[in-house]
Amino acid sequence: MLTFRHDLKSLDGSSAYLDGYVIDTSPEMNSAVTRPAVIIVPGGGYVFTSDREAEPIALKMLGNGCNAFVLRYSVSPSVYPNAILELASAITLIRNNASKWHTNPNQVIVAGFSAGGHLSATLGTGAAAEQLKEHGFDPDLVRPNGMMLGYPVITSGKYGHQDSFKALLGKTYNTGSLLNRLSLESQVDEKTPRTFIWHTITDQLVPVQNSLLFVQACLEHGVPIEAHIYPSGDHGLSLGTAETAWHGHGAVEQCVQSWMQLFISWITREFPNS
Repeated sequence: MLTFRHDLKSLDGSSAYLDGYVIDTSPEMNSAVTRPAVIIVPGGGYVFTSDREAEPIALKMLGNGCNAFVLRYSVSPSVYPNAILELASAITLIRNNASKWHTNPNQVIVAGFSAGGHLSATLGTGAAAEQLKEHGFDPDLVRPNGMMLGYPVITSGKYGHQDSFKALLGKTYNTGSLLNRLSLESQVDEKTPRTFIWHTITDQLVPVQNSLLFVQACLEHGVPIEAHIYPSGDHGLSLGTAETAWHGHGAVEQCVQSWMQLFISWITREFPNS
């Protein structure tokens, strides 16, 4: 396995980097195989990036034949569009190094949790097209091929997690137009990549309606989507196991533990190794 850290340039000089976990080749095995790349985008309300939604997810990806990358993006007081430009840079970096990292450039999947789900879906939809073009990115060339959204922040409306938007937008939060632009259920279009999404009905921090609104928008635009709504569990479950529980306590929810295997099965169907 190859591991590395690549620093990403941020508009305001804040810290952002990409950790790579790449399955190496061997002369004893088929060295021509290229693998899907999963970019893990942890949550944290745009205030921090959660360790519980970072390396533990990457290791699961590795163990199931995917190359994994963890994006540590800029958070408050850094504001939009810093983080989205960093995610676009990460996708560009991976695609430019696809041969070196044994990765299929047409099988790049973003896996975002909570606010990281919002960041992932901002890039997957057309929400940030204007800012991307302004900073030299072609929105179509940095669009991921697939998305996994775990209990994502989606809407800035009635069911929105407003603290995430306040941290993301800073002083522009109250201006209205950008806040509405980043309500992603209204930004889904036919170019939005196929999506795997999951949430719990009892999430009190980011209500399940966030995922339901996104599912409905995908259905209206013909975007292939697989959705799993679990009956119980608080916000921020990650794997739902003791391994990813907060300080080793709580947040163990057996009913959601199936999501990882379902996600891997989805990758296998939608992005077979080549």
